[in-house]
Formats: sequence, C-alpha cells, structure tokens
Amino acid sequence: MSPFPFSAVLFDCDGVLVDSEPITNRVLAGMLGELGWQLSTEEAMNTFTGKAVKDEAALIESKTGFRITDEWLANFRARRNEALERDLVAIPRAPEAIREIHAMLDGRIACASGADRHKVELQLAKVGLLDFFQGRIFSGHEMPRSKPHPDVYLAAAKALGVDPRRCAIVEDTVTGAMAGVAAGATVFGYSTGESGHSGPGPLLSVGAVRVFSDMAELPALLSGYGLQAA
Repeated sequence: MSPFPFSAVLFDCDGVLVDSEPITNRVLAGMLGELGWQLSTEEAMNTFTGKAVKDEAALIESKTGFRITDEWLANFRARRNEALERDLVAIPRAPEAIREIHAMLDGRIACASGADRHKVELQLAKVGLLDFFQGRIFSGHEMPRSKPHPDVYLAAAKALGVDPRRCAIVEDTVTGAMAGVAAGATVFGYSTGESGHSGPGPLLSVGAVRVFSDMAELPALLSGYGLQAA
C-alpha cells in the first residue's frame, strides 16, 4: 500500500462536518428581519455562508441602518447556539470518514473554522466528534484575519508541527477554499449542490484540486491523491 500522501488533514466545520448553515442562517434571517432587512433562510445562506457575521457589519448597516453591536452579536450567538443544540446533525457519513482518517494519520487532524470557538466545540460535541479534535480546534475569531485569509489554517498546521504544503484541507465554500490555497495546502472541495455549499465550478476556479459530493468518498480520495514532495 502506498503511504498516505499528506502529513495532516485540516477540516472546516460548518457544512463539512456539521449541517449547521440552514440553522444558523434561519436565526440570522429572523434577527435581520427584526432590523428591517427581510431575507429568506436561503437568501441569508447565499449571502453569509463562509463568512463571519461580525465581518459583514458594513453590509448589515447598509441594508438596515443599524450598526451591529457586541450586545447584538452576543444575542445572535445565544439564539443560534440554542437552535444548534436542539436541531444540529452531522453531515451524512462525515463521522465515519473522520474516524477512518483519524486512524490513518495517528490523530494528525484538526478543525479550522471561521466560527467562534464556543460554536465549534458545541457542534462537534453535539454530533459526537469532539474527542477526535480535542486540543486541535482553531477559530478564525482568534486570528488576526478571518478566511479567505490563511491565518487559521497556518495556525493549525503550525500547532501540528506540519508544513502547510503537506496538508490536505477539506472545505465547502469559495471563501474557505481560498484560505486553504493561500496557506499553500491542497484543497478538496465538498459540494452537494444544495444551498450553503459553493458549487463545483467556483470551488475548482479558486484552486480546489478535487470536488466530491459524498463524505464516504473522502478517505479514499485523500489516500489516493498523488502529492508531489514539497
């Protein structure tokens, strides 16, 4: 058997490990509606998926006249977390893929998300994946810059003691894929054709090397990829 071609695998969280985007954007659309900007959940997903709400303050103000505050963001996160605790499920077949990849790499995997740490840990715990990522969770909120900048992925690779060029990254949005490419990693795009995920064409256009639609495919896709030595 050929050796596994990557030294580590780094995962986005929302839309890759957990099916959180419809829940988060339902809450967000409701709160924006209270400010006067009427959006459907799908419209909110098309606008905000892959982005931190705090980074979209100028857009929200332009649509509502309201400058979001720390208090408003805290209220949003509390309402979002309550909904996630109640309704969140894993992306189909993601837990099985994570277990297999974790075993292949002796645990050299990490979760590098644009979301706040509490949300990431809440979600991974809810779907039974927290133990696989404990101590290897990285939040864009704690970095100088959020995705599409590479900071969160560079931090994850550094913490694992791995050259980012020897990392595979699994992302489902253009914003996240751009961050992975900017880090120098090899990006695999997950796209199901549903709202909340970028399509195959956009993911490939920003540098993803492969796009797949079923998490059951991922372990073989990674292990069979011919990575040239950096």
